[in-house]
Amino acid sequence: MALLDKIHSPDDFRQFSIAELNTLAEEVRERIVSVVSETGGHLASSLGVVELTLALHYVYQTPTDKIVWDVGHQCYPHKILTGRNAAFPTIRQYGGLSGFPRTAESPYDVFDVGHASTSISVALGLVHARNIRQEKHDVVAVIGDGSMTGGLAFEGLNNAGAQKSNITVILNDNKMSISPNVGALSSYLNRILSDEHYNKLKKDVWELTGRLKGVGFGIRNLMRRVDETVKHLILPGKLFEELGFRYFGPIDGHHIEEMVSLLRKIRKNVSGPVLVHVVTKKGKGYEYAENDAPRFHGVGSFEKETGKFQKKSNLPTYSFIFGKTLCRLAEMDKRVVGITAAMPSGTGMENFAAKFPDRYFDVGIAESHAVTFAGGLAASGLRPVVALYSTFLQRAYDNLFHDVALQKLNVLFCLDRGGLAPDDGPTHHGAFDLSYLRCIPQAVIMAPKDENELQHMMFTALQTDGPVFIRYPRGNGTGAALDSDFRAITVGESEVLVKGEGKVLLLALGEMVERAEQVADILRAKNISPTVVNARFLKPLSTIQLVDLISSHQFVVTLEAGTKIGGFGGAILELMNEQRLEKGHRLLRIAYPDEFIQHGDKELLYKEMGLLPKEISNTIENALE
Repeated sequence: MALLDKIHSPDDFRQFSIAELNTLAEEVRERIVSVVSETGGHLASSLGVVELTLALHYVYQTPTDKIVWDVGHQCYPHKILTGRNAAFPTIRQYGGLSGFPRTAESPYDVFDVGHASTSISVALGLVHARNIRQEKHDVVAVIGDGSMTGGLAFEGLNNAGAQKSNITVILNDNKMSISPNVGALSSYLNRILSDEHYNKLKKDVWELTGRLKGVGFGIRNLMRRVDETVKHLILPGKLFEELGFRYFGPIDGHHIEEMVSLLRKIRKNVSGPVLVHVVTKKGKGYEYAENDAPRFHGVGSFEKETGKFQKKSNLPTYSFIFGKTLCRLAEMDKRVVGITAAMPSGTGMENFAAKFPDRYFDVGIAESHAVTFAGGLAASGLRPVVALYSTFLQRAYDNLFHDVALQKLNVLFCLDRGGLAPDDGPTHHGAFDLSYLRCIPQAVIMAPKDENELQHMMFTALQTDGPVFIRYPRGNGTGAALDSDFRAITVGESEVLVKGEGKVLLLALGEMVERAEQVADILRAKNISPTVVNARFLKPLSTIQLVDLISSHQFVVTLEAGTKIGGFGGAILELMNEQRLEKGHRLLRIAYPDEFIQHGDKELLYKEMGLLPKEISNTIENALE
């Protein structure tokens, strides 16, 4: 019987020997590869922290002790080891386990996460809650070196270091960018710094010198300088020490015995803020993921034996078309520069980065900086294009307002994953962008009906003054043929696709245009002949054109892939109110409900929300009765 089959909680392996823990690590790794090859998911990051996860649960008495995972991409070993192994094949599936820590799922998940750089601030909040309630438990934040590029992480470090409370931060470094000193000397020094006798002697001498008048200050100063000099010559942790943390590392994040020994000593002997620097290899234990970790970061299903992905469609993705178009636009206009926040592959910017390295900027996981940086570029006459996932632009809202829109700077924001990011769930859905962008003065907001329109909108955006936002869905396009030449679209103007003969007007935005056409086909089979309009723009709206369309129909239906509150339907409602069109005209808004939508297959989620063509047509028919 495999060791993993006996594990239902960390209590089941806390008495294991180191050899048994190493065996268990291999079984967990095999389990992850086997399941994710079928379901898809975040593979490489989870494979990289198997031993670290085991060591943490082995040393700390979870769930009484709290472990806060940053982002959560790496949580698969944690889920498997905390009673969810049997359910693991449902990971990211509709009704199954979330791909991220979720408090509703397990007491071992202490905070809902999905965005980067939050763990230290969260952990510090848990620490102070513990102190106020006079509880006795440890709090550990686990953060990757990528997340450490986010400003929020340093805000948390700065505050935690100043407050001197007992908190442990694990820096999971899987890029080797700040860790050249993994070896015998640093391991030896870590053993000294965490040793009980060393820490007691240091404390006793410090207290004694405080009572010695005259010479005491000089001795203390010498002790401090020797301590700092030795550590800073050997260890790369000066920055963290300056922020008020005791630094330990770097240590091998795949050496369970070394991690267990150090964590136990720190837990027993060291007080105040502590940072433990562990070095791991992303994709560890699966050859294909080790050799190409970025490609195996977030994956669909693949052949476990060969590492080959199972291609679901030959159609180009919106991300690919974005990247291809950006390269063409950059060739036409030397002012065009590209910015992304640690997502060159996900946003489709890889080719641009290769072709225009001097005009490409990956700012790390720093969306706020990306937006303000773009503002600086635009203020100097360049045409920055910022490519982000829709959900991550939420993190830079004040920067949008203060550093771009207020000055009407020429920045193009291309928002990938507008609408649902199905498998990743509520932290990644781009459900709110239409609502939070529409209220920004001077903004132009577009959503293409297909990939061909995307390229024309990007061309149009670079001819338009002020901030422009284009949002498009995740995944493959519709298969629309791509025009060889760009053409400008009149700002605010909609496109009438089908002129109906009845009283129903379907106004659709973005990806919902295709759905509106499907709904129209169903309705026509029932002798209802709607007019179908590709709205193209959320802002500005062509008042004259829309008033004419609405006036010639009795029943107006808006369709959008976003939350109902404050979105496209709301804009049409306001227009009808301002133009006094409510009388004799009815409005039905088809949109996402006012809730956080869970993870799962896109069509299943749409069915649950009543947004499949059949459900929408039924809703329209019922409203017409």
